[in-house]
Amino acid sequence: MSNRQYPYPEDKKILSVPPNVFYTGLVSFFMDLSSEMIYPLVPLFLSSVLGVNRTVIGLIEGIAESTASLLKVFSGWFSDRIRKRKILMIIGYGISTISRPILALSGAWGHVLAFRFVDRFGKGIRGAPRDAVIAESTPARDLGRAFGLHRGMDTLGAVAGPLTAFIVLYFFVGGLRMVFWLSLIPGIIAVLVIILFVKETTHGKASKLPGLSLKDFDWRYKAFVFVAALFALGNSSDVFLILRATDIGIKEAHIPLIYLCFNLVYSLVSYPAGILSDRIGRKRVILAGFLVFGFVYLGFALASEAWHIWGLFLCYGIFMGLTEGIHKAYLSTVIPGHLKATGFGIYNTCTGLAMLPASIIGGRLWDMYGAPATFYYGTITACLSAALFLAIFGIERLGRKTV
Repeated sequence: MSNRQYPYPEDKKILSVPPNVFYTGLVSFFMDLSSEMIYPLVPLFLSSVLGVNRTVIGLIEGIAESTASLLKVFSGWFSDRIRKRKILMIIGYGISTISRPILALSGAWGHVLAFRFVDRFGKGIRGAPRDAVIAESTPARDLGRAFGLHRGMDTLGAVAGPLTAFIVLYFFVGGLRMVFWLSLIPGIIAVLVIILFVKETTHGKASKLPGLSLKDFDWRYKAFVFVAALFALGNSSDVFLILRATDIGIKEAHIPLIYLCFNLVYSLVSYPAGILSDRIGRKRVILAGFLVFGFVYLGFALASEAWHIWGLFLCYGIFMGLTEGIHKAYLSTVIPGHLKATGFGIYNTCTGLAMLPASIIGGRLWDMYGAPATFYYGTITACLSAALFLAIFGIERLGRKTV
């Protein structure tokens, strides 16, 4: 175990969580506000303005997410090695912020790829150190609450982002590039919050320096990462959900609004789902998330009316609220104390690397067999992941005592 000390007194809390958790949530709020002003518009920009097909869109998203994923393991390992978190957060969030002008000035799909590459490069640097700050600032009994609140605040930014984009586009028709430029502002605020408010967690001298190896992680960690990576192979980029929406009949001007509703549900579910996982067992909630995803993707395959899309996006928000924060809360309990950032980095790398084949396969299936094939594929991998999860961990182990 690490000989760390909490950066604040244990009885000092904001919204029932340690201040570091709240401030990292605030950072994520502003960064997601910036990102989600842009993200719902990128596939429309690529397909309608630049004339790019689905396979290329899948390739762009796969490369971007895989870039972030490759960096996460090295960023986590490096953070554990130098025993610093805050400086890597500043660098990562800063790089993502300065990527915005690349998109605003883009005139070809290669420029959009460059933007996504730089943006995800920054995400790859910041993710594992940030998760380690949350884990190291929170008592084990409250990890679900902490990661749930963080995801909730992060996703509130994802509500504010599309809403801001919708308002700008309402008053300035065709003002995509204006939205891209305005997204710089919340990104800058996010970096300032880190500098001014996030406190470095303190550590004693480590018993040994971390290495990039799985030998120090127990079977629960390895098994969970494997199942999560299998699941991710069918979880192609969300740009395909947006493209499916436009195919069914959702107007392009309404895409930011539907994405706002999705993120609102995501935000509202994340915190209570985290608290629930602390009480009934995190594995139960994780399994529910896999099953909800399979239902949602099956719905996208079969959808034929605009109202189907609205309902499915809301259900997709429930799935998101049941997963990412809970996954990290569970991992926090099985990662050794001196390897927190490394463990998060390996997990993020394995699941993120699966985004490349997932998005390429998703785009290729769409171009060859039509949109439903992409979503049937995701449904099948979700069901396989749920079955494997039960087979490995066992239904009798899904209770609270084994988190």
